[in-house]
Amino acid sequence: MKAWWMDLPHGTDGTPQKYDPTFKGPIYNRGCTDVICCVFLLLAIVGYVAVGIIAWTHGDPRKVIYPTDSRGEFCGQKGTKNENKPFLFYFNIVKCASPLVLLEFQCPTPQICVEKCPDRYLTYLNAHRSQDFEYYKQFCVPGFQNNKGVAEVLRDGDCPAVLTPSKPLAQRCFPDIHSHKGVLMVGNETTYEDGHGFRKNITELVEGAKKANGVLEARQLAMRIFEDYTVSWYWIIIGLVIAMVLSLLFIVLLRFLAGIMVWVMIVMVILVLGYGIFHCYMEYARLRGEAGSDISLVDLGFQTDLRVYLHLRQTWMAFMIILSILEVIIILLLIFLRKRILIAIALIKEASRAVGYVMCSLLYPLVTFFLLCLCIAYWASTAIFLSTSNEAVYKIFNDTACSVAGKTCNPETFLSSNESRLCPGAHCQFAFYGGESTYHRALLGLQIFNAFMFFWLANFVLALGQVTLAGAFASYYWALNKPDDLPAFPLFSAFGRALRYHTGSLAFGSLILAIVQIIRVILEYLDQRLKAAENKFAKFLMTCLKCCFWCLEKFIRFLNRNAYIMIAIYGTNFCTSARNAFFLLMRNIIRVAVLDKVTDFLFLLGKLLIVGSVGILAFFFFTHRIRIVQDTAPPLNYYWVPILTVIVGSYLIAHGFFSVYGMCVDTLFLCFCEDLERNDGSQERPYFMSPQLRDILLKESAEEEGKRGEVEE
Repeated sequence: MKAWWMDLPHGTDGTPQKYDPTFKGPIYNRGCTDVICCVFLLLAIVGYVAVGIIAWTHGDPRKVIYPTDSRGEFCGQKGTKNENKPFLFYFNIVKCASPLVLLEFQCPTPQICVEKCPDRYLTYLNAHRSQDFEYYKQFCVPGFQNNKGVAEVLRDGDCPAVLTPSKPLAQRCFPDIHSHKGVLMVGNETTYEDGHGFRKNITELVEGAKKANGVLEARQLAMRIFEDYTVSWYWIIIGLVIAMVLSLLFIVLLRFLAGIMVWVMIVMVILVLGYGIFHCYMEYARLRGEAGSDISLVDLGFQTDLRVYLHLRQTWMAFMIILSILEVIIILLLIFLRKRILIAIALIKEASRAVGYVMCSLLYPLVTFFLLCLCIAYWASTAIFLSTSNEAVYKIFNDTACSVAGKTCNPETFLSSNESRLCPGAHCQFAFYGGESTYHRALLGLQIFNAFMFFWLANFVLALGQVTLAGAFASYYWALNKPDDLPAFPLFSAFGRALRYHTGSLAFGSLILAIVQIIRVILEYLDQRLKAAENKFAKFLMTCLKCCFWCLEKFIRFLNRNAYIMIAIYGTNFCTSARNAFFLLMRNIIRVAVLDKVTDFLFLLGKLLIVGSVGILAFFFFTHRIRIVQDTAPPLNYYWVPILTVIVGSYLIAHGFFSVYGMCVDTLFLCFCEDLERNDGSQERPYFMSPQLRDILLKESAEEEGKRGEVEE
């Protein structure tokens, strides 16, 4: 019984490589590949630059930074009449809970820019005949003159009917709602007194403000997170620097002590997870008997302040179970893969020697990071300018039914227009930014093109890094007498070859991946639109499509990575390289499954070790359990914000350093498979692999052949 990959058809696709006495590693005499894709990429970049110029010409980022009043004027913008009025005040914030907010993205109530938010209860009826009128007047429309009756002022929307104590958030005035002894309060009172001397309960106002705040809760959460970043960014950077130093130190030690470092890494990961389990148990035991600690997560529901969950025993129990399962899985994998780990360590040692001879490869992730930052910055700035390149649109708002409500209007001439006479209580105020020109109608398409080009260029940058590193490490492997036969500056030579000859091939592979990614983005958008629908078949179909394209993206990434290695070695075009890499891997599928992936697992443990160490340090620091010198962590709304940022950033940094080793291992593995097919180890056809790698890998190959023969018999 033969495996299917042993019966691949002979010919260009399935035939193993033949012995070639002239082959000495990456081919230097090569030609340009996939020129058409290179031309398409250049034309797309020119078009992308044109889109950026158009967006920068029409866009205005101030629309994102500063709030806008009912006339479309910015609050707090220097050089304008509202320069000293940085806060936006809503006449009746209860109306922000209206469905119009979801349709028009604007509260259907007059809004003005003010110097500061109101700090007291006051009604217009009470203020207009007292000394408080001068204070009240600053919250009326600009230019208001007290020459109307109370009913006329409130009808025309010249002044708010009532002021409530408010606090600024995101440069907007929101009611100062808080809880005192189980009673919801606004400011320091629960009632206010009108001009006739009787007291009114403001429960309705509080409930209405709660609804309005519910609509804006996501924005408030985002602003609190932003505030945490503004006071903790310094310590976040320090945490990321610590992660970078640990990653670099680990990689350097891996270069000289590969075997020892791998086992130290394995033991440390187990110990870190073990400490996590112990810490969760101690917190779980500490909360025993505390009031409210036995409330279930389901009963508590979602809370924006995630610190609440840390006072529940069930939270720490869940953490402890998750860490325990992860610990057991890792230990079982180590037990069953112990022999494979020894082989993977040999491959990592060989990769360490390759990295040692090409030390500048450790710095190449910085080049990739810099280029990716340029792509992200250009995409983000273009997206912001495109989204803010609309014109101010004014619409008619009215509390009651009106035939002209919702129509566009001109605030300068509205009071003398027919619409004003048809709807006496209507207001012409700023609604949103939009437009009816051809450019404005094409904005959605330009945003899609912007996202597509970002995916294409980002994938191209990653592909360039993979081809460069693969070319450098392939030069090491195919040097018969290491390091004497190693070419000078292998990394720079590989980088030059990639740009000079294979820009088109890299563009081709990146284009395929970008198309799949933009389709996934569109599917996510459609899925969000279909969530409110009751069509179960549509939801099922959407889920299947998302799953299929996710798998397709993973497969293309894997195929592209190996195709780039073949491009770096042979200089063939993308399709030929992808085909040869695929069939080479299929002819060595057992080694791919049990050897290459084991090294990936070991590198994952290394990343987890660095991330876990830095994450634990960040947790103890930002929760004020340790101090660094005399400094302590700043007060935060949510201490999980900087902790998660440090953890995610540490993983990205560790991944950047380990990606060099990962690319080195993948390149050496593919070269090893080629070496076995080209040569037989004789004096005429010697292996290019190092003696240490040859001894352990050929021994493993012999064992595999023996097992395969037993199965066939």
